[in-house]
Amino acid sequence: MSVIQQIRDKYARLSVILIAIAMVGFILIDYVSGKGSGIFSGGNSTTIGKVNGVRINADEFRLKVKQQEDYEQQNPGQFGKRELNQIVDAVWNQEVSQTLLSQVVSKLGMQIGAKELNDIMFGANPPEDIKRLGTDPQTGVYSSVLAVQQINAIKKRGTREDKDRLNEYIQQLEAQKFSEKYSSMLANSTNFPKWLIEKQNTDNSLLAKISLVRVPYTDSMFVDSTIKISDAEISGYINKHKEEFKQNESRSIMYVAFNATASSEDTAAIKEQINSLRTAFDTTKDIHSFLAINGSAMPFFDGYVGKNQMQQQYKDSITRLPKNAVFGPYIDGQNLILAKMIDIKTLPDSVKCRHILIGTTNPQTGQVLTDDSVAHKRIDSIANAIRNGANFDTLETKFSTDQAAHLNKGVMTFSSVDIQGENFAKEFGQFILFDGKPGDKKVVKTAFGWHYIEILKFINPEPHYQVAYLAKTIEPSSETDNNANNEATLFAGNSRDVKSFEANYEKELKPKGINKLIANNIDPNAYSINGIAGNDRQFIKSIYDASLGEVLQPERIGDQYIVAVVTEVNKEGTQSPEKARPRIEPLLRNQKKAEIFKQKLGAITTLEAAATILKKTIETIDSLRMQPDQRIAISGHDPKVIGAAFNPANKGKVVPQPIAGVYGIYIERVDDVTATPVENADVSLRQKTLYQNALQTARFSDPLGVMRTAATIKDYRSKFY
Repeated sequence: MSVIQQIRDKYARLSVILIAIAMVGFILIDYVSGKGSGIFSGGNSTTIGKVNGVRINADEFRLKVKQQEDYEQQNPGQFGKRELNQIVDAVWNQEVSQTLLSQVVSKLGMQIGAKELNDIMFGANPPEDIKRLGTDPQTGVYSSVLAVQQINAIKKRGTREDKDRLNEYIQQLEAQKFSEKYSSMLANSTNFPKWLIEKQNTDNSLLAKISLVRVPYTDSMFVDSTIKISDAEISGYINKHKEEFKQNESRSIMYVAFNATASSEDTAAIKEQINSLRTAFDTTKDIHSFLAINGSAMPFFDGYVGKNQMQQQYKDSITRLPKNAVFGPYIDGQNLILAKMIDIKTLPDSVKCRHILIGTTNPQTGQVLTDDSVAHKRIDSIANAIRNGANFDTLETKFSTDQAAHLNKGVMTFSSVDIQGENFAKEFGQFILFDGKPGDKKVVKTAFGWHYIEILKFINPEPHYQVAYLAKTIEPSSETDNNANNEATLFAGNSRDVKSFEANYEKELKPKGINKLIANNIDPNAYSINGIAGNDRQFIKSIYDASLGEVLQPERIGDQYIVAVVTEVNKEGTQSPEKARPRIEPLLRNQKKAEIFKQKLGAITTLEAAATILKKTIETIDSLRMQPDQRIAISGHDPKVIGAAFNPANKGKVVPQPIAGVYGIYIERVDDVTATPVENADVSLRQKTLYQNALQTARFSDPLGVMRTAATIKDYRSKFY
């Protein structure tokens, strides 16, 4: 069990480096009891999604989410504090990526043989997890033979559960290798043919001189209000460019927020309450019990903090307090606080020390490493040897079981805050921060084992303060909350659709300074809405349960009551003409402006004649290239102008038709086209450089990104939670 536990504890490191999947695996975490229970509610389907027709089982998905939740609670430093929705998203993305990878591997016929798998696990560069298995805890030396023995022990004598987990771990290694092979295949297929480089060199050598007359689409000759674009024209454009107008399922709302934060009367009541405790706070001898009994929002930190490390708004006033003096009450964030100075000591901001550890127990697994009495005798022998002149570095390298500290010969630097933290070995911290001084050496017993510690340096000694904070959160009273709720309920009751919602807002709320707000494109799997502080999954579910134009009942989110009306329902697929109109209408209007322009101008004879008719000046650009200088506005914005300039048929002529560009219409004359020497003209060198750049880019690319875009992915998560 200890072996497989080590795999479980370390498996996530491996998963993080997956190129394609780029998500943490969940295969080596303890199975949880109660497989039928979990975060999901509602819905009877067992399919939470599909990837190109392949189902993702809801029960298995739920289990993986639960496993990852448990793992992150046990290892808070590895991922930071992630919310449930972030974990669900991570699991979902992993499932999609793994399914896509499996499909492409199958189509390509990729395989990993026994010899290759053996090399992956036990070769010259084994995974960190395998290295851990094959490392002697006494010597710190890795042996592939020991790693093989450990794995074989699980295969032969492990429980069925252990064997299943090992198989899953091996499958994860194979998935990583398949991902690497697929990425390598794509990168190595990159090709820059000789003819293409030669063509680019030829194109880059060309230098054009052009003259033109420019008419912006914003010119006064065009009156936008007279140029109408019908729904049929919008639909026609969408049908020709469907890929550009794909949309995911989403909804939009209009909403108003009724403030339910604490009133000035609520704040005054809290202040009166905290002031009534001031005398007792000032005289108490048991600060722990006092703060607990009186419900302080800030628990007592039984440690010392330097001024630079303090986060309090009034730390200048607090640090000037004498012992047992009280400052406040003052407002800091959502709390009203009294601060009491308990003690003052001069301590270093950080301590530099070194140690040798003879570990007795693995704190993560509970595995016994060395008998306690044997470890004690060994560390005493090490201490005696150092006193008699033995080299610390030599002994540390040979005997210490602290693998992390090996990186710097046992030398470590800790901040005073970290030393006093609950996860720091108390006995170790007591010596290096409080009892010892630079140059002191001591043998110390902790939960990790026996340490020989030497304090090397105190960094930035300064006054540190032990302060107790009696804090009360400023919360709205029930009266304040009820008033906001009643006002929101009354507004919702009188507003039955969008029209009455807007009318009631204008009449009742706008005069009070309450804003009417809009939230667009709300995802069905979202947990929060931009513009609304706080998370409320149920509110988003209510939006999706409502009909278009329906007004929702008030929902308390954060410190406000929200009343919303559903203003838009977008189904997955192609955007409606109404939705796409803001993007398409300007394009179609510009096309019509170009037609109006052509009719007004008539046949083009000379550039000068066009300038006279249009009452515009002639502009000249005398150094235009196919790869244009972005400082030349015309070339940077309108590729059609560039294309016309280098069309051999136009040399020395006026382009016969007006050019409808991105920002305007152009009458262009190509005065001349010449050739100049080209930098980087060496085709072979250019090919090599482009190929190396492509390989470098491939290292940081997502090889499954295009496949994900092209895949048919059905996401039913919103039906389950």
